[in-house]
Amino acid sequence: MAQPLAASGAAVSSSSPLFSSSSSRPIARRHAPPSYVSMRTRRRRQPAAAEAAAAAEPSGSPLLEVRGLTASVKETGQQILAGVDLTIREGEIHAIMGKNGSGKSTLTKVLVGHPHYEVTGGTILFKGEDLVDMEPEDRSLAGLFMSFQAPIEIPGVSNFDFLLMAVNARREKSGLPALGPLEFYSVVSPKVDALKMDPKFLDRNVNEGFSGGERKRNEILQLSVIGADLALLDEIDSGLDVDALEDVANAVNGLLTPQNSVLMITHYQRLLDLIKPSYVHIMVSRIAKYDLLPSDLTCLARCV
Repeated sequence: MAQPLAASGAAVSSSSPLFSSSSSRPIARRHAPPSYVSMRTRRRRQPAAAEAAAAAEPSGSPLLEVRGLTASVKETGQQILAGVDLTIREGEIHAIMGKNGSGKSTLTKVLVGHPHYEVTGGTILFKGEDLVDMEPEDRSLAGLFMSFQAPIEIPGVSNFDFLLMAVNARREKSGLPALGPLEFYSVVSPKVDALKMDPKFLDRNVNEGFSGGERKRNEILQLSVIGADLALLDEIDSGLDVDALEDVANAVNGLLTPQNSVLMITHYQRLLDLIKPSYVHIMVSRIAKYDLLPSDLTCLARCV
């Protein structure tokens, strides 16, 4: 059983859409517990044979190890993360849920080296290497990928050129020859089809004039083309209708292997129904880790 994670120091907004009626399968609203309440890990009972098989199954090697992480806003010095511990192993899918302002997005931005935040304590190891002093582009080349909650536009740079440059940067890092435009088109074209995107999207500038749903599909297209050992997905379900969400979830599931992992942020159960997590972390005044089964979601809602 994984150990509970440490607390986030951020204030929790009471206006969170965590249990919004817009969810296709809304979770019953519950009040947040007082800060002194201990959240215990809960596991659904399994038959003895299943428990023995699970115990015998070898676990993956640690991919991300966060210990005692504290971070603040660089400009104001406001502390956002206060002593976060997190371990993600190869082949695992982790989800973070919680109210707005609890530090979910901040954690992922700190992991990829966002310049607005400063690590003030603790360690971040990715595949055994210290990430804290690495530049964001070096973290990407090392195998981190982040899908942003609000992807930005990049005027003057087409999707095709952006993806080709990103892929060739990874290939250069691995000592592989660069792909030419024709070779690359044969790589990217089936991935565009898998996401049910119009091929004309490749000729458009990155996210320029895109709707919210189109931007989210484009982020997952980048992930499927570039690849990642650890993908950080910040609310990839927001702005997507049911069909688009299924397409995006299928694309993410198709990228999973025993060697790579996913950390995703969501407010809604509907994403967890499509991308089955190994663990769910509820971030309120504390972060608690649960072994998640579909029937456990109501239990998790009662802890928030």
